[in-house]
Amino acid sequence: MQIGFYFDQTRCTGCSACRVACKDWNDIPAGPENWMRVLYSEKGKFPNVFVSYMIAPCWHCVDPVCMPACPVNAITKREEDGIVLVDSETCSGNEACDEKCLKACPYDAPQFGPEKGAKMRKCTFCIDRFEQGKLPDCVEACPVRALDAGPLEELDKKYETNIEAAGFKYSRRTRPAVVIKPKPVRDKLS
Repeated sequence: MQIGFYFDQTRCTGCSACRVACKDWNDIPAGPENWMRVLYSEKGKFPNVFVSYMIAPCWHCVDPVCMPACPVNAITKREEDGIVLVDSETCSGNEACDEKCLKACPYDAPQFGPEKGAKMRKCTFCIDRFEQGKLPDCVEACPVRALDAGPLEELDKKYETNIEAAGFKYSRRTRPAVVIKPKPVRDKLS
């Protein structure tokens, strides 16, 4: 089984409730380390504009390239559900490893804090909640229900597979575990 996310780009308002919930649940201090990011995209010019938001957590890829990039094997993928985890104790830190895992990831999911010697951390799919049968905190925090999570096969059936969206490029190499409902781009953007 492969666990994944569903994101409805037509519903997302860019409110960052998911981002704030992630930082709060995981005790991530204020600053540049964000395991859930909300990306903004704008095209066209008035009166024909297109604005969209795209979330950017760790997608718990089917074939995570961050794993072999880690020089100390601190990144693993759980066989039972496909969740990609980091053993921060094993990580050699942002100075010693030259951030190889971050550079390998096409989605910039691995995060290092700003402090010297910071260990790599990233979205854990709220593993503590998941093991209690709960959804990740970002999903429950979304006020417009733009997020869902669960087995990728079930998400595919429930929402119909789509891997294209404004602000998102699907990597066929890593195969991110996500199903997306994209916001349609208007034909006449100037």
